[in-house]
Amino acid sequence: MSAVETKLISWEASDGYPFLYRITEPRGDLRGHVVTLHGIQSHSGWYDRSTQSLAEAGYCVHYLDRRGSGLNFRQRGDTPSGQRLLQDVIEYLRELIVSSEPIFLSACSWGGKVAALVAAATPSLAGLILIAPGFFPKVSLPLRQKLAIARSRLFRPTRPFPIPLNDPALFTNQPERQRFIAQDPLALHWATARFFIESVRLDRRVMSEGPTIRIPVLLQLAGHDDIIDAARTWQFVDTWAARDRTVRLYSDGYHTLEFDADPSGFIADQIRWLDGHLPAPA
Repeated sequence: MSAVETKLISWEASDGYPFLYRITEPRGDLRGHVVTLHGIQSHSGWYDRSTQSLAEAGYCVHYLDRRGSGLNFRQRGDTPSGQRLLQDVIEYLRELIVSSEPIFLSACSWGGKVAALVAAATPSLAGLILIAPGFFPKVSLPLRQKLAIARSRLFRPTRPFPIPLNDPALFTNQPERQRFIAQDPLALHWATARFFIESVRLDRRVMSEGPTIRIPVLLQLAGHDDIIDAARTWQFVDTWAARDRTVRLYSDGYHTLEFDADPSGFIADQIRWLDGHLPAPA
């Protein structure tokens, strides 16, 4: 397969929010689209290796930086509502659905909440990939901060609060990658009171709507995950209506599997799963 390159595109949501997204297209035949969502602190720039590998395998990767995150600086760390975050992805998918190639949705960490709810509402998707999704976090806000967020909800909804993930060792045990995270100018370290409140509301919806998902699911979990509870996540996904469920546990892996010393196995599993869920040739 020929080398691939990533380009930035501009896209506007129905409420007028201007997005910048990273799109990585294969130079050879297009096999399908993979629309990908990132975590609460990360952004599309963290996942270059897997993006390149998927594109080299024939998939166009659409990495959607969340509004207020990564490349999108307007209303930093904020969202009008949790539903608006879902709508941003759904609207983008609607523009892709005219494509004749299959469309897969992929997400890691916090983005898994949004992806699960979008998948529940979009049965036309070819499949869902969840990488250490943030359904059951081990890291929580301090009680004092939770009370302050509750007080700010009505009168100061855009008051910023720190995201409790500022130790790079939570994501990876690789020193070089830890330095990258610590020095990353696009990483999100603060979010508004409104964002945290909407995040909790999304959590509740995932618990009720997640089990209705029927499309094929690939769940990838890390054996050393200090951010999410892998065991509870596996048990929860096992309750879903989808009969086609594949679970991969990387016993030596850390939360951001992309940053492991050798992520090639985790990426190869994604490509094999995608290839196995392409529609049969006409």
